[in-house]
Amino acid sequence: MKKHHKRLIVFCCFLPVLSLILWFWFCLPDPLFQTAYSTTVYDRNGRLMGARVSRSGEWRFPQSTELPERYIICLIAYEDRFFYQHPGVNPVSIIRALRQNIKARKIVSGGSTITMQTIRMARGKRRNVFQKTIEMIMALRLELTNSKSDILLLYASHAPFGGNVMGIDAASWRYFGHSSVDLSWAEAALLAVLPNAPSAMHVRKNRPALLQKRNRLLTKLYQSGKMDEMTYQLAIDEPLPNEPYPLPQLAPHAVSNLQIERPGQRHVTTIDASLQIKVEHILNRWHNEFSHNKIQNIAAVVFDVEKGEVMAYCGNVNFGTRQAGTQVDIIRAPRSSGSILKPFLYQMMLQEGDILPETLVPDIPIMVQGFQPQNFNLRFDGAVPASLALSRSLNLPSVNMLRQYSVPKFLGDLRSMGFGTLNFPADHYGLTLILGGGEVNLWETSVAYLRMAQSVVFHDREQQRSDRFDWGQVPLFTEKDANQFNTGASWQTLEALIHVNRPEEIDWRSIPSMRKVAWKTGTSYGFRDAWAVGVTPEYVVGVWTGNASGEGRPGLTGTGTSALVMFDIFNLLGHTSWFEKPYDVFETAEVCGVSGHLAGRHCDNVEKIQILPAGFRTKACPYHTIVHLSEDERYRVFANCYPADRMVRKTWFVLPPIQEWFYRRRHPSYRTLPHLSPSCAGNQTARPMEFIYPNTHHPIRLSRQMDGSIGAIALELAHRQSNAIVYWHLNDTYLGSTQFFHRMSIIPEAGRHLITVVDEWGNTLPRWIDVR
Repeated sequence: MKKHHKRLIVFCCFLPVLSLILWFWFCLPDPLFQTAYSTTVYDRNGRLMGARVSRSGEWRFPQSTELPERYIICLIAYEDRFFYQHPGVNPVSIIRALRQNIKARKIVSGGSTITMQTIRMARGKRRNVFQKTIEMIMALRLELTNSKSDILLLYASHAPFGGNVMGIDAASWRYFGHSSVDLSWAEAALLAVLPNAPSAMHVRKNRPALLQKRNRLLTKLYQSGKMDEMTYQLAIDEPLPNEPYPLPQLAPHAVSNLQIERPGQRHVTTIDASLQIKVEHILNRWHNEFSHNKIQNIAAVVFDVEKGEVMAYCGNVNFGTRQAGTQVDIIRAPRSSGSILKPFLYQMMLQEGDILPETLVPDIPIMVQGFQPQNFNLRFDGAVPASLALSRSLNLPSVNMLRQYSVPKFLGDLRSMGFGTLNFPADHYGLTLILGGGEVNLWETSVAYLRMAQSVVFHDREQQRSDRFDWGQVPLFTEKDANQFNTGASWQTLEALIHVNRPEEIDWRSIPSMRKVAWKTGTSYGFRDAWAVGVTPEYVVGVWTGNASGEGRPGLTGTGTSALVMFDIFNLLGHTSWFEKPYDVFETAEVCGVSGHLAGRHCDNVEKIQILPAGFRTKACPYHTIVHLSEDERYRVFANCYPADRMVRKTWFVLPPIQEWFYRRRHPSYRTLPHLSPSCAGNQTARPMEFIYPNTHHPIRLSRQMDGSIGAIALELAHRQSNAIVYWHLNDTYLGSTQFFHRMSIIPEAGRHLITVVDEWGNTLPRWIDVR
C-alpha cells in the first residue's frame, strides 16, 4: 500500500514536469510565422520583375534565403551586440532594462534580444510581463533547433519597416528601388534602425530624428573599425529616400496570373528581363502607331525552341493605365483563329498520306450548308499546289482540304496538340474551323508551332534543360509529341511557310542579310483579330493585335499589323539558322511535275522528289490522259468515227471544267481540249461543262432585299470551250442563252426545280435545286 502511494506521489510530481517539457518542446508553431506573403516574380537571372501585395494588404516578400553582410553587421550593432553569444535571452540586458524601468518608473527599455523580438513578431500578443516571460521561454526553444543565421532571416523577413512594408526585401525595393543584395552602408543602417519604432518615424515622418539614428549607428560602426573614413563620410552624406519607389512592372500579366494561380510565393521564371523590356518597348511603339486606327491592344510571346522556355511574355500594352482592355491578358484569351491553324491541317494531311507538298487542290467557289467562303483577294485560281495554297493562305483550297480530311479528325488532332479552347463538338464548327470558326489563344497556338519546330530539332536527340524555374517551361518534348508532329511533315510545313509574302514591299528573298523565318498570319472575320507566328530553330515568336473588346477595324490584318511587330521582335533576337532536312525520314518518288501527284502512266513531265513513306498512299495523277486528235490536231476523234491510221495520239493535262475555267485565266499556257470532231459528236465522254453555282445539292435559301423583295439566285456555269453558246431552262421554261460568261439570274418559287443547260453541240447538264 505504501509503495502504491509513493508511486502515485512520484507520478503526480513528474507529470507537471513532463507537461512543461512537452509544452516547451512543442510551443513553437510550424511554420513560426502564420502570415500572408506577397507574390514575387523574378526573371531567369534573379531580377525582380513584379510583385503583388499579400491578401492582408502588406508588402511582405517571402522569406529570404540569405542576408547582405552589411545589414547583418548594422542590425547586430544596433539591436543585439551579444547576439552570437547568448542562447536567445540575454540576462545582462534583462537586468539592465529592469533597473532602467524602475528608475524611470515607466517602461523605457525592453531588454529583448533579436530572437525574442522574432518571437514577439510571430505571436503578435500585447506586451506585458507575462507575455515577456513566454517570449523568453520560446526564444530559448527557437535557439535550440535553429541556427543564428536562420533566426536573423526570420527577423529580417518579418520586421516592420513603416506603413504596410514588412521585411527587408520589400523595404529595399520600396525605399531604395533595388534588391537588398545591393544595399549601401547608409541603406543598411537605415533598415537596421527603422523597425525600432516604425510607427514613430520612417522616410516620410520625423525624418530628422530618423537621420540622427542612422548616423549614430554609422558613427558607431566607424569607431569600431567596420568601415574606413572615406566609406563612413560617403555613408553620412547619403540622403534619406524621399518617397517609396514603385515596384518593377515587367511582364505584369504574368505576375497577375501567378498571383491568382499561386499567391504568396516566390516565383523564378524563364523570362529574360532585358529582352522583356525591349519587347515591351517594341509593342508600345507599334501601339502608338496602330492607335491612330483605334487598334488598342497588342500581345506577344517569345519561346526558346531548344529549351522550351518563355523568354518574353507581354500579355498586353499600357497595363498601368486605365485604358479599357489593357488589364486583359490577351495571350490567354480565346480569340477567333482566322487562318492561323492552316499549317496544322497541311502537316496532318502530309503525314497521313492524303496529299504531297505540290498536289493540286481545288480553288473554286463552293457553298456548303449556307457557308460560302471567299479568298482574301476575292479571286479563284481553279487549282493550286497545296504548299502554295498554304503560303498564300488561300481559303477555298483549305476548306476543300478540310472537307477531304474531315472536321472531326482535324478537331481531334488540334485537341491532341493542346488546343484546349476548342471544346465544342465538330458539327458546331463545321468547315469554318479552318477559317476562324473556332477560338484559340496565343499561348496554345505558339506552343503548337513550338512543338512543330521541336519535332525537327529533336529528331535525332533528346531535349535537355534546367529545372530551376517554376514558371515558363513547356513540358519536355516526348515520344507522344513526336507521334503527333511527324518530323518530315513538320519540316515540309516549315519549308512551305518560308515562302509567305512578307509585309515589306520588297523581294525579301533577294536580300542576303534577311533572316530565314517560317511564318504564318491570320485575320478573323470582321477584322477583329490579327495573328502572326514566326518560327526558326532557335525561337518562336507569336503576336496578336486587335481590340480586347472585339471591335473590328479596317486594315486590321495579320500581315499589316502583327507581322510587322513579329519581325521587329526577331530583329532583337540573336543569330538564327534554319532547320536541317531529316533525310532519313524521306524516300525518293516519281511525281507529276504539273499536278504534284504521284506520276501516272500518262504523265509526260516526271520529277524525282523526296516524300514521306505515307505519301505513297496518295493517288496517281488523275489529270493526264491520252487523247486522239485528227491529222491536223484541230479536233478530238475516236476510232469508230475517224481512220485509225490518221489519228494523232497525245498526252493531255485536263482539269475538271470548273477548275479549268478559273485555272486557264491564271495560266495562259494551259491548253483546253480541242473541239470534238463533228463526225464524232455522239462519242462525247469527258464532261464539257460544270455548274459553278449551285455546285452541291444543299438547299438554297432566298434572302430578302432592302426593299422587302425576294432576291434572285445567280446561276453560274463553266464550259471548256470559252466561246460556247449555252441554252438555259428552268423546269420546262426556256430562260435564254449565254456565251463567254455563263451566268443566269432566276427568282423561282419555293420548292424543287430542275435547271437544265444545253450547249450548241447538244451536251446536256441537269441540276436539281431545292429552294426554301
